[in-house]
Amino acid sequence: MNRIFNIALTAALAGFLFGFDTVVISGANLPIKALWNTTPLFHGFFIMSMALWGTVLGSIFGGIPCDRFGRKNTLIGIGILYTLSAIGSAMATNPILFSAFRFIGGVGVGISSVAAPIYISEITSAQNRGKLGALYQFNIVFGILIAFLSNYLLKGFQGGEDWRWMLGVEALPAIIYTLLALKLPQSPRWLISKHNDIEGARTILGKLYDQQAVDTAIAGIQEEKELSANKKTKLFSSTYKKPLFLAFVIAFFNQLSGINFVLYYAPEILQKAGLASSESLFSSISIGLVNLVFTYVGVRLIDRLGRRALLKIGSWGYIVSLGMVAYAFYASLSAGFLISFILLFIASHAMGQGAVIWVFISEIFPNKIRSYGQSWGASTHWVFAAIITLITPVFLDEESGIFGQNPWPIFAFFMIVMCVQLFWVIRIMPETKGISLEELEKQM
Repeated sequence: MNRIFNIALTAALAGFLFGFDTVVISGANLPIKALWNTTPLFHGFFIMSMALWGTVLGSIFGGIPCDRFGRKNTLIGIGILYTLSAIGSAMATNPILFSAFRFIGGVGVGISSVAAPIYISEITSAQNRGKLGALYQFNIVFGILIAFLSNYLLKGFQGGEDWRWMLGVEALPAIIYTLLALKLPQSPRWLISKHNDIEGARTILGKLYDQQAVDTAIAGIQEEKELSANKKTKLFSSTYKKPLFLAFVIAFFNQLSGINFVLYYAPEILQKAGLASSESLFSSISIGLVNLVFTYVGVRLIDRLGRRALLKIGSWGYIVSLGMVAYAFYASLSAGFLISFILLFIASHAMGQGAVIWVFISEIFPNKIRSYGQSWGASTHWVFAAIITLITPVFLDEESGIFGQNPWPIFAFFMIVMCVQLFWVIRIMPETKGISLEELEKQM
C-alpha cells in the first residue's frame, strides 16, 4: 500500500503545479494591470484568461499523448511545460510575450487534468481509488494555498518587480516533479489495452498487489478488452452517451459554482469588500488554508460516504454561502461577515465538487476510450473556466464594469445554478464508489 500511495502521490503532484500555476496570477493581477495599463477586455483575455485558453487546448487534445505515448511519458512532458512557463512568464517584457508563456503553462494544466486522474485511477484498486484519486485535487488546493502564501510573502519584494518572482518561483517545484515522474511505472491498463503487454502489466501489478489481486485485475482487464473489441472506438457515439452526459454536467456545474471566479479574483473581490491590498492578499491565504483542510476531509470521506453524498453536502453549502455573500454585498455588510461566508463557500466546494470531479470523470469511461473521455470532461471544465475568467473584468472594473463596486448579482446567479446541481445529484447522478473500472463500464 505504501508503494501504491507513493506512486499516486507522485502523479498527483502534477495537481500541485496545476493549482499553483492557475492561482499565482491573482497576486500579479493588479501590478500587471498598473504596469501595462491595458483595457479591461484585453486584461481579461490576454493577462488573466490566456493560461485558461491554453488549458482548454491541453485538455481537448490531452487524450492523444496519453493514448499514444502513455500516461507516464505524458506526465513527464507536463513538468517540462510548467518549467518553461514559469521562467518565461517571470522574464516577459511585454503583455503579448507574457501571455504566450502563460498559455504554455495552461497547456500543461490542461493535459495534467487528463493524464494524472487517469493514471491514478488505472493503477489503484476499486477500494482505494476514490481516496488516492482525490490526492490529485488535494495537491491542487495545496498548490493554491502555497501560491497565495508565496504571493503574500513576495509582496513588495524588489518593488514593482515582485510579480515576476511570484510567477518565477514555480520553476523549482516543476523541475523536482519532472525528475520524480521519470521513476513512475507505466499504467498496466494502458499496456494491455494499447500494446497487449500482459507480462509487462503483470510485472508492474506484482510489485503493488498480492498474486490473487494481480490475477483478478489482469483477468478483468482482458475481459473488458474482449467485450469492447466490437464496440465503437469513436467517443461521440450513442454507445457512450451516458458517461459523456455525466462528465459534461459535473464539469459544467463545477465552474458555474463560481469557484474560479473567487480564486482568481480573491484579492480584488476582498478589496471591494473594504480590505486594503495587503489585507486582501493575507485573507486570500485563509481561503487557501480552508480549501486545503476541507479537501482533506473530502479525501477521507469519498470512499466511505461516496461521491453522491459529498456532492449533496457541497451543494447545500454552496446555496447557503453564495446566497449570503450576495446579500452581504447587496446590503454593504462588514468585510468580516462577507469573508466568513466566502470561506464556507470554499469549504463546500472542497468537500464536494473539488474532491469528486476528477475522480468521477476518470471512473465512468471504459479503458478503450478513457483518455478521450477524460479530455471531454476536462475540456468542458476549462472552457467554462476560461469564459468566466475572461468576462469577469468586464463585470468588476470600477470605471467601466457592469456591476462596478457591487458584484452581488454574480453570486446570486451562481447560487441559482447550484440549486439546479442539487436536483441533478439527487435525481440523476450514479454512485461509483467501490466498483471496479471494468464493472463500471458494464453499468454505463
